[in-house]
Amino acid sequence: MRRRSLLAGAGALGVASAVRPGRGLADEAESHGLSIFGDLKHGPDFRHFDYVRPDAPKGGAFSHQIAFTAGNQNFDTFNTLNIFVLRGDGAAGMGLTFQSLMARGLDEPDAMYGLVAAGVRRTEDGLTYRFRLRPEARFNDGSKLTAEDVAFSVNLLKSKGHPRISQNLLQVRGAEADGADIVRIDFAPGRSRDLPLVVAGLPIFSRAYYDKHDFEAATLEAPLGSGPYKVGKFEVGRFIAFERVKDHWAEKLPVSVGQNNFDEIRYEYFRDRQVAFEAFKAGVFTFRQEFTARIWATGYDFPAVVEGKVKRETIPDRTPSGMQGWFFNTRRDKFKDPRIREAIGLAFDFEWTNATIMYGAYTRTASYFENSDLKAEGKPSPEEMKLLEPFRGRVPDEVFGEPYSPPRSDGSGQDRAALRRASELLREAGCKREGNSLRLPSGEPLAIEFLDFQPTLQPHTQPFIRNLGLLGIQATSRIVDAAQYQRRTEEFDFDLVTARYSNSATPGEGLRLIFGSLAAKTKGSQNLAGISDPVIDSLLDGIVQAETRPDLVASVRALDRVLRAGRYWVPMWYRGSNPVAYWDMFGHPATPPAYDLGAPATWWYEPEKAKRIGRT
Repeated sequence: MRRRSLLAGAGALGVASAVRPGRGLADEAESHGLSIFGDLKHGPDFRHFDYVRPDAPKGGAFSHQIAFTAGNQNFDTFNTLNIFVLRGDGAAGMGLTFQSLMARGLDEPDAMYGLVAAGVRRTEDGLTYRFRLRPEARFNDGSKLTAEDVAFSVNLLKSKGHPRISQNLLQVRGAEADGADIVRIDFAPGRSRDLPLVVAGLPIFSRAYYDKHDFEAATLEAPLGSGPYKVGKFEVGRFIAFERVKDHWAEKLPVSVGQNNFDEIRYEYFRDRQVAFEAFKAGVFTFRQEFTARIWATGYDFPAVVEGKVKRETIPDRTPSGMQGWFFNTRRDKFKDPRIREAIGLAFDFEWTNATIMYGAYTRTASYFENSDLKAEGKPSPEEMKLLEPFRGRVPDEVFGEPYSPPRSDGSGQDRAALRRASELLREAGCKREGNSLRLPSGEPLAIEFLDFQPTLQPHTQPFIRNLGLLGIQATSRIVDAAQYQRRTEEFDFDLVTARYSNSATPGEGLRLIFGSLAAKTKGSQNLAGISDPVIDSLLDGIVQAETRPDLVASVRALDRVLRAGRYWVPMWYRGSNPVAYWDMFGHPATPPAYDLGAPATWWYEPEKAKRIGRT
């Protein structure tokens, strides 16, 4: 499934001290970077990131599909170049046209280094940050990028941005320019630990441009940005291309060296994944991140692979695996009882699905934080118990024992023990069987609809639906077009949807958008399940204010236990690596960044390779 950053000397490990967004530090000297817990790998005089080739050549083109979405984007189409508001379906790649105060170091969990900002200072209480802008920063029309533009952008996104953005900025009190090159950001007391990093990563808009344009409009006019690329040719719903800005103002900055190497980056759109694969085989686009185990296992025997024109690689993935599953809309009465939700989940036979459909390529997801030390395992540690004990009696007793994991099936496709347990849970919840129909305590039949925008998961969903039928549950699957799917999920008009949320190695404020009570009632938010629980809100408060990484780990594990006890989803599967295939015309660093795929940002075009395979 595609998924929906102190000027001290280096120590023995080459770690530099950063301005830390937490509390308890003295007033800081200006720093070249930010990190959540106070450490940076690179000092102020670093020349480039370790995961790039600093002399990578510029040129050529890279074409692929959108693999994750932000703002109002969806995977299948686009009709606007404005991705920062709720209106419309945003085009892929628009982030390439904007820059931010700081840029991520992709081989560190949460480090950020100066991009538009040369440095940052903060007050002792951590409630005011002052970013000093580089005098050479420019928009792509040559106009100077000023502190006023930055302040305007922060305030605009807070007041009018897409809910997935504005909800993250609730604890930003405001932004203002202190002269042409200093922007001041004020935060509310008790603000989340990672909020300064969130602000440092926001896109920067031109105030002069938006004085003449409606920020909230769905438009196909390319906005003015300051990024390394600008919008090139596009056809609505078919493709969009971005052209590299030659002699870009930030090209020689340490955070940019060895990156943004292609003259053109292009995104292709296909409504059907099999059609997209056939297009890749024909060379319509040149890079493919593979999300379908069947295709990875059996589909790469076409002539271009046999002849060595297409290469395959499996790139390690050290990021926590995304939260992928079928999410219940608990706003609907039929899903209020967690016993009903658990019973529905028991009808999904992962072991059979993995062996029969997915070639044994995946592992069952149990935790919301798989593939990381944030996953709750065993009984709670003393640190976790300290966080959980105040909620005893308000959370299920299982929270204080082994965390819930979906039981392993017998792999038959219709595990009788699992279905028998599901029937028991339904009876305990007050449901009654009348012939072939299961009725809720209200007397209404229990009918559920799986909503999706593409048929890729139908082979996995249909056996699930058949097993639900054995329980008397009237389950159906509906495939709608991407635009309708977008609207229905924004309006929370569904029973169950498939979703995958990307996880950070240092999660924080973003978790509120998925699990927080305010997000549950905010249209367009990522809290699809409608989770609204004061206990979870309190645990989220602890996460976003954790002072140390051990505190963070304990807090996230405690949250994981409570979420798993809530049965808010039917968890799917994960794979701790990224299978990719590409036409052999590229080069890339031997070691990718630990927390990112690295493509296309750190890759480059090799004309001799392209000539060899007839792709010049």
